[in-house]
Amino acid sequence: LLPTYLATRHQYMGMVSHDLRTLLGGIALQAALLKRDAAEDEVGRRSVQAAEKIQRFTARMNRLIGDLVDVASIEEGRIRVAPALQDATALVRESVEAFQPLASSEGLSLDVEIRGNTLMAKFDHERILQVLANLLSNAIKFTPPGSRISLRVDPMGQDVRFSVTDTGPGIPSHQLEAVFERFWQARGEDRRGLGLGLYISKGIVEAHGGRLWAESQPGEGSTFAFTLPGASASAT
Repeated sequence: LLPTYLATRHQYMGMVSHDLRTLLGGIALQAALLKRDAAEDEVGRRSVQAAEKIQRFTARMNRLIGDLVDVASIEEGRIRVAPALQDATALVRESVEAFQPLASSEGLSLDVEIRGNTLMAKFDHERILQVLANLLSNAIKFTPPGSRISLRVDPMGQDVRFSVTDTGPGIPSHQLEAVFERFWQARGEDRRGLGLGLYISKGIVEAHGGRLWAESQPGEGSTFAFTLPGASASAT
């Protein structure tokens, strides 16, 4: 009965998320039309600002729906990944390029450290990009202006190791495992997210046959690292 229930729930979640995203897509389209047709006066300027807020809210809601679907998939052991052997260094450069403007706007230095020109690993490009986005977003969120964030990729035995290191406030040792739980928040008053990013990231990495962990000391920053099967591991 349990497999049947889980399959039914998974199908239901898929239907509901599809319908919600369709509605949000309609809202985003209407907002885009409002921006396009706004007059070039003060009233039009306010209309554009309101439409842009609607677009930001719909984008956030789309991300939330995606996160909730991912959580349900992880719980049911149905998280989808399609690993292929590809260049991990290119993925890291892509991630840094995407987050450089946000880091700069927050007064942060975002550096990349890569060993060699290419480093092959077996991974699902979009899913691992999602993991790196979660880790970089968290680092930017909790690192004070004037500090440094580093994204690094290097070989680790038969695996490839990715890591994001910040110079933020750090994490107490008793919370290093708790940060990967659902709905965990570093600060109780912080409501900029539901605390699902690290939980989802862990599920994605484990679905690849890798592992994700945190290293930190209070006041000395944090490192979030994960491994993926490398080229040699994939060949065996």
